Amino acid sequence: MKRTAYVEIESREALMPLLEAGKELSHYAFQAIRFGDEVAGIRFRDCLFIGCRIPDAMRLQLASDCYEIPDLTMPFKVFPPQLYSADTLYAGYDPTDERTFDTCYDMRVYRAYMEQGKSASCIRETLARYLHDHSISDALHDLLDQYGERSVVAIMGGHALSRADAIYLQLAKVSKRLTEAGVLMLSGGGPGAMEATHFGAWFAGRSDEDLLTAYRQLSTVPTFRDVGWLSSAFAIMRRYPRVVAYRSVGIPTWFYGHEPANPFATHIAKYFENSIREDGLLALAKGGVIYAPGSAGTMQEIFQDGAQNHYETFGYASPMIFFGAHYWSSQMPVYPLLTSLAEQGSYRNMKLMLTDEIEEVVSRILKFVQRGE
Repeated sequence: MKRTAYVEIESREALMPLLEAGKELSHYAFQAIRFGDEVAGIRFRDCLFIGCRIPDAMRLQLASDCYEIPDLTMPFKVFPPQLYSADTLYAGYDPTDERTFDTCYDMRVYRAYMEQGKSASCIRETLARYLHDHSISDALHDLLDQYGERSVVAIMGGHALSRADAIYLQLAKVSKRLTEAGVLMLSGGGPGAMEATHFGAWFAGRSDEDLLTAYRQLSTVPTFRDVGWLSSAFAIMRRYPRVVAYRSVGIPTWFYGHEPANPFATHIAKYFENSIREDGLLALAKGGVIYAPGSAGTMQEIFQDGAQNHYETFGYASPMIFFGAHYWSSQMPVYPLLTSLAEQGSYRNMKLMLTDEIEEVVSRILKFVQRGE
């Protein structure tokens, strides 16, 4: 028998109107809610309670087809009901005191993660990580449901790209333009080319002059290994609050927790399991992927994306745009290889572009997003 889809309730604010509507609730999934006396007299049927606090008296009101997944006491929130943001991930960090970075939420979780090991042997630890990552994926798909599937585009590239590099600013301009056109920009959520993605999206709805002025300030602290990298980002965010209508999603992982997540991403889907994150990024970016210069990690993503397009894993192939003609044709000659393989028929359904031009990137992506061409 097909079950009615559960309606997810993730806050007390969402709960209270339900309690006023009737004496029985069915087909709801409650996440990380602390129930109290307000539910007295309410009957629950076929409901899920995920990481909730349920008073003893309330248990008498749960029908036998209700299921509870209790919370686990861990150094991290096992059931985060929403994606992280800069405020929640960096809770406890004071940009005026760099020492506080070591004690913020993100770093506390990373230290505990490393103490248990990237491949933990403790079943409690591994279960908690999987439950956390499931909650993140659930929250991520709730956000993505607000966009057409071709309206989600990713920028992939190296974490070592300096803010002072000209291509950083070019990527930011691309991201700004696409975000303003209604595209949701994704990245791996770290520094370098990934940060450029979200820095550009942050300035969507603002003038190009604002972007350039902020960039000049930001580029004085070139890499995440330089003191002041994180605080300089927070300073820009305070000076230039984002236009609320525009969003971007960073998808980092504690597997690479030594690379700080960049705070310009308005939503941060941080995972423990890197394989989920890697595959998810390419699977979600159905509107295409823009490749900036990178090394081994970016190469892996290119061929993984190529395979998805070859097999049309998600129903159709998407553009693969290589931004930086000299780099991708000579220094890291992936583009000639892919075009040769496509011509031989070894790779099919390739929508390839090699360019240095911002306008060409934006035009190609929007043509696919808007018309599927």
